[in-house]
Amino acid sequence: MRAGDEDIYDENEIWMRWSGDKVDIGERLARVVRALARGLSPGKKLRALSIGSGSEPQFRILEAFFRGGLYLLDIDRAALDVVKQRIVRQRIAPVTLIRGDYTGLLLEPTRARDFFRARLGSARLDLITLHHSLYYCPESAWGPLFGNLYRVLLGRRGAVHAVLMSSSCGDQDTTTWLYNRFAGKFFGARNDQNLIRFGENTLRTSPAFARAAVRCRSDRVRFWVDDFGEFMAVVWMILLYPEVHRYTPEQREEITEFIYRRFWKRRRPLVQVQDHLAVYRGFAGRDLL
Repeated sequence: MRAGDEDIYDENEIWMRWSGDKVDIGERLARVVRALARGLSPGKKLRALSIGSGSEPQFRILEAFFRGGLYLLDIDRAALDVVKQRIVRQRIAPVTLIRGDYTGLLLEPTRARDFFRARLGSARLDLITLHHSLYYCPESAWGPLFGNLYRVLLGRRGAVHAVLMSSSCGDQDTTTWLYNRFAGKFFGARNDQNLIRFGENTLRTSPAFARAAVRCRSDRVRFWVDDFGEFMAVVWMILLYPEVHRYTPEQREEITEFIYRRFWKRRRPLVQVQDHLAVYRGFAGRDLL
């Protein structure tokens, strides 16, 4: 129960170290980058904007490929500080760190254009990533957000790659079921952000994306760490305690006992079904995600 007192940055570090999440993101990101690189001259320098992924491992992929400029936009000062230390220590360039809330910068067209001119230079972007950052934006606002990313920030030939935990899963071993079960029971909350639905039902039917190639898929990743305190720290992160949901001591005890009996006692890994969405501009073909 005390594992819930961990800082969310530390909880995420445990998740990154012991889950297959970042491996999965890296593999899908590599496919997107490979598609972007097709037909380009060897000297072409690509540019990318990473929204909300901070110091996560995919930074290494982005930094290596996007030598024309890599921009990291994140509201978390701690995550950006980690990247800043690495940039100085390893003499990495050109990377620009931008601290801010993307929901205030990119949801309105005029602000998106101002952000582009003031912070991203004069050239359009080849790639924009939203890796586990759409949680902080209601699905009802995704349409305007993607519209601005596509029309204002993205070049004539580029891609937007988003990743999010699946919102619908009946498998009791999954993070989705866990959140819906306990946040739903105690707070009436439910994960209703559906990235696949948004891609297939909204983007593919929108005139603004009529010429875009929209690709969706889902993957399963597993998490296990041989330390119950660290295992529970990740559970509390998934259940958004205490940042969003303030579970009582009795509720936390019930959750801890459930996790111990279902997962820990049986050495059963926690599974996350996560959805990928790639939106390509200026591309055609199937092998894009």
